[in-house]
Amino acid sequence: NLSGKLLGAHVAHAGLIVFWAGAMNLFEVAHFVPEKPMYEQGLILLPHLATLGFGGIYHALLGPETLEESFPFFGYVWKDRNKMTTILGIHLILLGLGAFLLVFKAVYFGGVYDTWAPGGGDVRKITNLTLSPSVIFGYLLKSPFGGEGWIVSVDDLEDIIGGHIWLGSICILGGIWHILTKPFAWARPNVGSAQGPTGLGKYLMRSPTGEVIFGGETMRFWDLRAPWLEPLRGPNGLDLSRLKKDIQPWQERRSAEYMTHAPLGSLNSVGGVATEINAVNYVSPRSWARAAAAGFEKGIDRDLEPVLFMTPLN
Repeated sequence: NLSGKLLGAHVAHAGLIVFWAGAMNLFEVAHFVPEKPMYEQGLILLPHLATLGFGGIYHALLGPETLEESFPFFGYVWKDRNKMTTILGIHLILLGLGAFLLVFKAVYFGGVYDTWAPGGGDVRKITNLTLSPSVIFGYLLKSPFGGEGWIVSVDDLEDIIGGHIWLGSICILGGIWHILTKPFAWARPNVGSAQGPTGLGKYLMRSPTGEVIFGGETMRFWDLRAPWLEPLRGPNGLDLSRLKKDIQPWQERRSAEYMTHAPLGSLNSVGGVATEINAVNYVSPRSWARAAAAGFEKGIDRDLEPVLFMTPLN
């Protein structure tokens, strides 16, 4: 019966949607090419809008009104305060499994793109993982100021994939812990406030997919060292001439195709159009505009591309 907080939740939800999700959705609509699959165009919001729309219609009009009888796993009793930690545990386990999917892709299934590889970057398997806790968690002890870069200072794929093993394990163990245990005494009185539709957590989680992507892409505005960014650097930092001349012809294209093209065994099909890496799109929209002007989004004649004359990865 908290009408004021319910209004606040709806206003916050509208703000989140209009501020980023709405603006980026219009951006994707403006660049949408009907002749090409969505996974080749780097579309993040449009595929999710489609699935949410179909799911919403089904559950509102066709699906069962209550789930406890047919699908008890998805059932929910508001008075059951232990359900909150069970849901948290399930989410943590799914996040951990997602981290291990990247590990398996990097180690066993074709490798990942390494921008620091000789010759301007290449796709390679990661064979010597960094598992030392002092190295992995040492990034957390770095300062985010003064050039140290905190966790975004990582410049080694062995550290990146090794870190995913650590985080995947922590998430899975934490998920099991939250499923098997009950909230502590000091937390139980507050479970209801976080559980209801007007809880503080709901202000930020009304649009979880949009928030996760928004946060992840915003992080890339840092002047950080990352696998997708290093090819754009010159002796004095980011070099616009490299973005204009060196990267577009084949480096970004090759890396993006291996990371985003689903038939090639990709784990993430929303990384960017076939000529772009998604993070570059948001940091430098002019790069996407250049690709569109050159016809890359709609497909070009690839007979003379350097990538076709490279040594096969296998």
